[in-house]
Amino acid sequence: MNNIAVLGLGKVGTLVATLLSKRFKVTGVDKQDPHYSFKLPFDVVKGDVSSESYLSDLLDQNDAVVSALPFFLNKKVADIAHQKGIHYFDLTEDVETTQYIRELAETATSVFAPQCGLAPGFIGIVGSDMARKFTKLRDIELRVGALPRYPNGLLAYSFTWSPAGVINEYINDAEVIHNGVRKMVPSLDGIEYINIEGQEFEAFSTSGGLGTMCETYDGKLDTLNYKTIRYPGHGKLMKFLMYELILKDDKQLLEDILSKAKPPVKEDVVYVYAVVEGWKEDQLLRDEYFKGFFPLEIEGQTWRAISWTTACSIASVVELVADGKLASKGFIKQEDISLDDLLSTESGSYYHKQDA
Repeated sequence: MNNIAVLGLGKVGTLVATLLSKRFKVTGVDKQDPHYSFKLPFDVVKGDVSSESYLSDLLDQNDAVVSALPFFLNKKVADIAHQKGIHYFDLTEDVETTQYIRELAETATSVFAPQCGLAPGFIGIVGSDMARKFTKLRDIELRVGALPRYPNGLLAYSFTWSPAGVINEYINDAEVIHNGVRKMVPSLDGIEYINIEGQEFEAFSTSGGLGTMCETYDGKLDTLNYKTIRYPGHGKLMKFLMYELILKDDKQLLEDILSKAKPPVKEDVVYVYAVVEGWKEDQLLRDEYFKGFFPLEIEGQTWRAISWTTACSIASVVELVADGKLASKGFIKQEDISLDDLLSTESGSYYHKQDA
């Protein structure tokens, strides 16, 4: 793997391209000129990746493609990557898109690795690493929150990543294992309260955070779920917007309202929390993982916590494929990736930079 195209040069895509450019020949592509005050360390081309002919010509020149595009654009990218026989990586949380890509992977001559972000992605790698230390499992509970560090207003939120992706997670049902049975539950339900170092938060079910884990752990435990961490009251207000005002039926309007009301902030925090219960030999035990991640300087620039934790996860998976530490073709589940291997990559090493 030598030449890599990174599609979408928002904050995450730009950092992914920056990280990979240390080792690979990277071309970053976006339909708009990047608006950065610093010089980017990779080639940038302006192009419309929604054009199939343009995308086909572009991928002819690359060994791999990394999509940092909105989830609804990924099917076309994956189709062309499959036709060209090049490696494909994305950040999608959308379940239907992932299933489509998985079906493509069945006849692929290259790697197809969707869901390589924070959740799904890093959180599943952490949870599965913990689970491997148990003889028999009872419970895996995964929680992630990407939040403004200093919230204001009733929503207590800012959209530091794709509003369309957040809305999609809130509307679609979430897959869980409950009482040993795989099932779907409504997102924004199952509210629980979490105290992190004296600060109270709420957490509720959202779609896609488990990736393929319900399939992997089916029949092996009693409980498996993923919930998104927010400041108290956020979930109730989102239910009001989507279901009482019926804005779920006009996603574009909802996205416009939220984007205008809650723009990104520089000071954010990402909380990652995982709990695994089960037996080690004959002893019932509970293991926990918690870290808080904050903005971090990488290559002379400060990146938001959500940007660098997401970008480092997908860049690490690309590195592992290039190093031969993952399969060379077919579908890659995030939970099959070794946490130690991920953290040993150059991109993965950034997770060591900060501890809560």
